[in-house]
Amino acid sequence: MRKPWIVGMLAGLMLLAACGDPSSEPGAASAPPSSGAGPTTHQRAAGTPGAGTGAGAATGSTPGSASASGARGGAGAGTAPAGDRPRPTVLYLGDSLATENQEVLGGLLRDEVGARYTSAPYSGTTLCDYLEGTAEASLVPPADKAAALVRRLRPDFVVLQFWGNAWGYTPCMDGVTYDRARDAYLARYTADARRLSDQVSGAAGGTRIVWVLQGPDPVTPDRVRRVNTVYERQARASGELLADAGRAVSPATARYTWTQYLPCTAYERAHRPYCTRPGSGRTALHRDDDPLHFCLAPTTSKPRPCPVRSPGILRVTRVITDTIAGAVDRS
Repeated sequence: MRKPWIVGMLAGLMLLAACGDPSSEPGAASAPPSSGAGPTTHQRAAGTPGAGTGAGAATGSTPGSASASGARGGAGAGTAPAGDRPRPTVLYLGDSLATENQEVLGGLLRDEVGARYTSAPYSGTTLCDYLEGTAEASLVPPADKAAALVRRLRPDFVVLQFWGNAWGYTPCMDGVTYDRARDAYLARYTADARRLSDQVSGAAGGTRIVWVLQGPDPVTPDRVRRVNTVYERQARASGELLADAGRAVSPATARYTWTQYLPCTAYERAHRPYCTRPGSGRTALHRDDDPLHFCLAPTTSKPRPCPVRSPGILRVTRVITDTIAGAVDRS
């Protein structure tokens, strides 16, 4: 393993543990064209009266959204425009990965499913942060707990995107970390997934949870595999949905092997900003100095949605969008 990669990996880990999220510095790569609200993480939801200050949503195009960035075709087969479909209401919760994804996902959902969309991610969080009853030891305020938002917004879908904070950064994990106590860490995630599912279901009948399966962990590959198993079991037990977004950022024959580059998809080849190395037919999923996030803008300590076109984010949000579109079509 080369020393520069190790240094970059450790820097990325430190930033994630400290709630680091991608944002652009002045003079950084230009963001996609903007229409509507600026790229702040926690803005009041438009069209959702009474939403907490942490719930960010917008109507129309958003910076980095599918309509703004030309990402409508996505990395996969894609879905048909909303047309005569029912307009679902979608709530997106999660950690720093959700923070960087939120505007692209919102754009895709609005363009392709006609969704009414609200996002309320908080960097560095775990499942327990969104549980009611953890206000004193949580990074999420009471107004933005999952059940509180569900009671106010009555969403059809709640998308949960948690990579699995493994360093005990959030107080509600009580210091339980994967490296020190793996069984206890996984037991907590299992119990918290069940509690979160129960709280969401109890807050509004008919709301469906979408558990997002995560991409490879460059440090402890088996950790993400086991966290994903927790989500899979919970989804089966409760009749919830799974979106295997992590597969879209993994090698085709090695689901849990981390890689910085993957072959460009047909869509990425046709849209040059998404095929970052056209000469070799490969595209970057991660920056050299951040092996965990998918935003190709510099990572800083201020949480913000990703301000630049990033293939990994488009791939992940495409899978989530297709999962919700499929569920709407079957309903």
